[in-house]
Amino acid sequence: MRRTDRLFDIIQILRDGNLHRAQDIADRLEVSVRTIYRDMDTLSASGVPVEGERGVGYMVREAITLPPVTLTAAELEALNLGMAIVAEAADADLKAAALSLADKIDAVLPTSTVAEADAWKFAVYPFANATRGFTHMPALRAAIKARQKLRLDYRRIDGVLTQRTIRPLHMEYWGRVWTLTAWCETREDFRVFRVDLIEAATALPELFVDEPGKRLQDYDPDTT
Repeated sequence: MRRTDRLFDIIQILRDGNLHRAQDIADRLEVSVRTIYRDMDTLSASGVPVEGERGVGYMVREAITLPPVTLTAAELEALNLGMAIVAEAADADLKAAALSLADKIDAVLPTSTVAEADAWKFAVYPFANATRGFTHMPALRAAIKARQKLRLDYRRIDGVLTQRTIRPLHMEYWGRVWTLTAWCETREDFRVFRVDLIEAATALPELFVDEPGKRLQDYDPDTT
């Protein structure tokens, strides 16, 4: 069972308002008690109103719940853009609510493995840069669909501004950070770019076709 599915199942178990022992939940989901303890910590940190403690049991206070919703990439993009804007508002209560909502969304997103070299601590991504990243999304999506090369003005994490010619291949969402996987013709290798660090994305009058070694299915994050 995927962790996201297990977290959802735990919420369903707890939503009856009764006290449930960690051992009983673990037996029901066929995992260890230690795993349930970690899951409870994750749910609590994500804003789920879990009450209880190890050795006693857990329950959920009354809260507004929503049925499972499947979002498209565009819908998720719109939702996060809205949260980014609200989080920059002067209203402290709204800002706190936006941050809490973002944490809850992060908790239920599908988990993926990220190479340690490319782990940018997405959970503490600053909202202040979110809207800048979203401004490039239409151009990036269009280029991926049209298989059109792009010239990127990209500011690396160390602050150095670089210019790359790339073949955009795929975009992914990692807890409030979007990344672009591409074949970088400048470096002659695959690269993963943080969308919020892109200063400019210019479509070039040149299309590309699949070439062995430069396709998305050829990308191995462990070697990049």
